[in-house]
Amino acid sequence: MDAYQDFALVYDRFMDNVPYDAWADRICFLLAKYGCPRGPVLDLGCGTGAMTRRLFQRGFSVTGVDLSERMLEIARAADPDIPYFAQDMRSLFLDEPAEAVVSVCDCVNYLLTEEDLYSMFLCVRENLTGPGLFLFDFNTEYKYREVIGDRTIAESREDCAFIWENWYDEESRINEYDLTLFAMEEDGRFARSLETHYQRGWRTEEITDIAQAAGFDILLLEDGEAELDEALSAASALPEEGVPVTPRTERVRILLKKKEM
Repeated sequence: MDAYQDFALVYDRFMDNVPYDAWADRICFLLAKYGCPRGPVLDLGCGTGAMTRRLFQRGFSVTGVDLSERMLEIARAADPDIPYFAQDMRSLFLDEPAEAVVSVCDCVNYLLTEEDLYSMFLCVRENLTGPGLFLFDFNTEYKYREVIGDRTIAESREDCAFIWENWYDEESRINEYDLTLFAMEEDGRFARSLETHYQRGWRTEEITDIAQAAGFDILLLEDGEAELDEALSAASALPEEGVPVTPRTERVRILLKKKEM
């Protein structure tokens, strides 16, 4: 079953704890520091446009791309002034290149093979111009193995609920989760639906090696969830070089720059 179908309809409700504003401030700071103060920027795997809109509101010229038409319908409805397109990140093509590409919320983990990851990096590289920046995050192997693991998570709201059943295979490093959704319909009854998602627990050195092979230099590696620390809750409180990645880091943020070939 395809991912982000019925889940798209309640996605923003259950993602309301994500520090999008702090992430957006950090992204804007890094892009400006490395030569892209206003764009154009592509939000790759933009989903419902939560980050896309924040970049737009902060003065960037921005476009969103996602594989899920359901997610894009919600993004377009939220702000018709932002262009959104349905594309696969492994075969990305832009009519006009971007100065920077950003991707948040572990989109890269949906790429399950080294070949897929390499194809994505090549496509991003071919669609970059100017400073040629690619800023993205990913969930670490540690997070899937030690934090999420074989767990079941449930959450209930007034008009929707979910049950998240998770399995992580340490040999393949593939994380599977079955998401059972309950959403209230107009007549007050709840409709049940099921989606299955697959992600891979990538290691930092795998990501960086493949990125370099595809024609990128590594500018920055940092803890991508440092903003969740109350002491660092304001992006301005983060050290300029970021919070270092450790063996217990759950999300890594990486900034790449297109090599001059």
